[in-house]
Amino acid sequence: MSNKEIIKRLYNEYVNRYLNKIFLALIFSIIIAGSTAAIAWLLDPAIKKIFVEKNKEFMLLIPIAIMLAFSIKGISLYLVRTTMIKVGASIEKEIQHNLTKAIIKADTQVIEKKHSGKFIAHLLFDAALIIQLVSSAVLNLIKDSLTLIALLGLMFYQNWRLSLLAIIMIPLATFTAKSLGKRMGKITTQVQEKIAMITTYLSEILKNSKIIKTYQKEQFEFERADKFLEEAKEKGQKMGIVLMRATPIMEVLTGIMIAALIYYSAIMVDDGTLEINNFFSFLAAMMLSYQPVRSLATLNIGINQGLSGARRVLAVIDEERKIDDNINAKDLVIDKATIEYKNVSFAYDSNNEILKSINFKIEGGNIIALVGHSGAGKTTIMNLIPRFYNAKNGEILIDNQSIYDISLFSLRKNISLVSQDITLFDDTILANIAYAVSKTSEEKIVKACKFSAVHDFVEKLPKKYDTIIGENGIRLSGGEKQRLSIARAILKNAPIILLDEATSSLDADTEYKIQEAIMYLTKNKTTIIIAHILSTVLRANKIFIVDQGRVVDEGNHSHLLKNSEIYKNFYNKQLRPL
Repeated sequence: MSNKEIIKRLYNEYVNRYLNKIFLALIFSIIIAGSTAAIAWLLDPAIKKIFVEKNKEFMLLIPIAIMLAFSIKGISLYLVRTTMIKVGASIEKEIQHNLTKAIIKADTQVIEKKHSGKFIAHLLFDAALIIQLVSSAVLNLIKDSLTLIALLGLMFYQNWRLSLLAIIMIPLATFTAKSLGKRMGKITTQVQEKIAMITTYLSEILKNSKIIKTYQKEQFEFERADKFLEEAKEKGQKMGIVLMRATPIMEVLTGIMIAALIYYSAIMVDDGTLEINNFFSFLAAMMLSYQPVRSLATLNIGINQGLSGARRVLAVIDEERKIDDNINAKDLVIDKATIEYKNVSFAYDSNNEILKSINFKIEGGNIIALVGHSGAGKTTIMNLIPRFYNAKNGEILIDNQSIYDISLFSLRKNISLVSQDITLFDDTILANIAYAVSKTSEEKIVKACKFSAVHDFVEKLPKKYDTIIGENGIRLSGGEKQRLSIARAILKNAPIILLDEATSSLDADTEYKIQEAIMYLTKNKTTIIIAHILSTVLRANKIFIVDQGRVVDEGNHSHLLKNSEIYKNFYNKQLRPL
């Protein structure tokens, strides 16, 4: 996406709805420009009437006028900045909202390819850079352009010869800033990458703090952190130095201009072509004009930084979703919840096929178990049903309706998932369980908790169901987290149940209770179970053996124990009794 396209898009999607406020800022900017020019112009009569003619009436009037001009300028400057701050904050919120929405709706594969720390850097660092572009840059462009025009008008009114000499600085400053702006765009990208790296690293050490302590890697992590921070410091320092390069250049140019003007003005005053009061008014206007000249000259730097941030944020927002509803998607109509796989293949990339021509059928209300060694493809088979991924080839049917022809909402509404990778929010126990159903009674939640053996440990907590469980349930044991996950699934009461090692984190006593809960959860439900517990497998109406991405055998426990070497081997090595 070119810079022009980015600017056009930011305007169309975010800026144009705030044109009324920007117009208000324009009005205030005109007042700022007029009051600034008035301050410089008032020096002409001040010197002439007060110091040369010694007019006592003007001794009071002109200071009051100057004071009034400064007051108007100050108030207008406050109003224009607060207006644009509000515009910037609103636009930043919209950009962050769209970015968050894109992340939430992104395909699972997209999220898995990028560390969460990088998404956080986009949300915080890059969004702030865009606001510099759409609010600060717009403000400076309007305010400083109008102020410069007003002051240049006054300068030409006072003396056009001196004005021609003074405006030589403008193209010189612009050329300098343009070259610095391109450099700043590249450095800003490098700084963003380092910030994303630090955010990623911080996320990792917080998540793995116990592992760091267990393996005594504190010193290793100190050194690694120092390396990341040093790299970020170097890039940040470099960016600051490049930004500051404009300052000495502008000061040198200003010094040369003022020196030349004083010299040329002295000649003009000496030969009578310039009055002393005109010179001081002109000099004041010129000195005041250098602030907007500096601001406009460095505007290019802020623009390049903003464009750099926008390019990264818009790339996330524009990420095309492969898993989405088709145009004619209909709602899933559940009859018996029969699931059928027809020649289903899947690959995360073109070179690595995970599933190869999977074919099997689960009758509605039945329980099936997927058994196989780690990496055989069991979880992938399960993840295709709620369309966390799309199959490469083949079709998956629920009651003879292709899951690719029905809406994602209606599909996932009819599925409950309990995984070994438990996901919980830093919220109360009640909120985590109620997450399954938007509006439900506390009575139903407690009922679900009793069936999942959650109620037993919750009643022992001081705040009971209002207990905050911490990030991903860090204040709970593995078994307690697993029980919460099962309670959430029970509350949803979906006709299709997916259980991926749902009892993997439980002790023997709790496991017995959970087995009873699972029997309640899966009663008259179509259920797919991945488990290493013999009692769970034995409850299945049918067992499917998965090996190297294929379903190689099927049957009940007795049949497979007699006829399947893979199952027999798996039974001897991995299946354990309750």
